[in-house]
Amino acid sequence: MEKVLMINYQKCTGCRLCELVCSVMHDGVSNPARSRIKVMKWESEGLYIPISCQQCEDAPCVNVCPVKAISRDEDIGFVKVDYEVCIGCRSCVAVCPFGAMNYNIIDKKVFKCDLCGGDPQCVRFCEEKAVDYVDADRVSNFKKKDAAERLSAAQKEASALQAAM
Repeated sequence: MEKVLMINYQKCTGCRLCELVCSVMHDGVSNPARSRIKVMKWESEGLYIPISCQQCEDAPCVNVCPVKAISRDEDIGFVKVDYEVCIGCRSCVAVCPFGAMNYNIIDKKVFKCDLCGGDPQCVRFCEEKAVDYVDADRVSNFKKKDAAERLSAAQKEASALQAAM
């Protein structure tokens, strides 16, 4: 069964430990700019959203690559870059709808989440469990359950407000 990162932004505290762990794991340096997962921060709203490659089934980055350097690893199920073939044109960066494909100006190469070869370190180190590594079919079920819980809470709040009037 294919597995993916499931991100629950409502649990994210914005600590950015996932970014640091990722950059150390892949590049040996503690540098969020080199991380494959990025925490987008909206400070005024207190909202933090980890963004990572969604390992799209019909991945735009795979389709746009002029030299076919991007493909799906059949063993783990992630979209990977073959650096022996990649020409660094950055077409993949331009078409990624999630902004998850990045370009490293120091190494002069594109990079993205590779699920740490099946053992994502961001998942291991996220104390809030905002990032999890789950079977792909579980993501939909989780989102349905989460939406139902939020809807139920909103209805209870509306009922309580009406009762108070």
